[in-house]
Amino acid sequence: MKFIIATNNAKKLVELERILKPLGIEAVSAGEAGVVLDEVDETGTTFLENAFIKANAAFEKTGMPAVADDSGICVDALDGRPGIFSARYCPELCKTDEDRTRRILEEMKDVPEGKRGAHYTCAICCILPDGRKIEIEETCEGTIGHEFIGTGGFGYDPIFWQGDKTFAQLTAEEKDKVSHRGKALRKLQAALTSHFNQDGE
Repeated sequence: MKFIIATNNAKKLVELERILKPLGIEAVSAGEAGVVLDEVDETGTTFLENAFIKANAAFEKTGMPAVADDSGICVDALDGRPGIFSARYCPELCKTDEDRTRRILEEMKDVPEGKRGAHYTCAICCILPDGRKIEIEETCEGTIGHEFIGTGGFGYDPIFWQGDKTFAQLTAEEKDKVSHRGKALRKLQAALTSHFNQDGE
């Protein structure tokens, strides 16, 4: 079965493909499906609302079951910012992931150890062929470092410490085990397995 993944983030697509494949689900991008997904206005006030907006737009455009996620980092010392605006934080000054990450470090330059807590959140919305939806939200707790460390991952991974490594230092397999998205996708796997088993009865 093919599911369209409502994202233009190639690295995020790879993570989704890796975790959905064991279920026999082929994750395809809009390009691979031969369609163009218009940019949608993420007008939700929560990660779950924005995930639904993206998944529903892809489902309505293609008629294919669709999966979308909305994720971001919430920093305690910044009152939860950037949160749902993680991918478009400080747009007047920040044009790239690196710009946005440096902005966070600058805003936290005077925040001492012990007060640098943060968490990643991942909300996933899956719209099934019959229009039913599965919604899941998971988090991963960590801390914000003082500099870029590691070359893997994407987004704010080089400054997000989980245990004794940043997300950018973890292998794909290590990250899947602990990350917000890995946790959420495992729950999605379980929910889809249950759904398929029920339909097969």
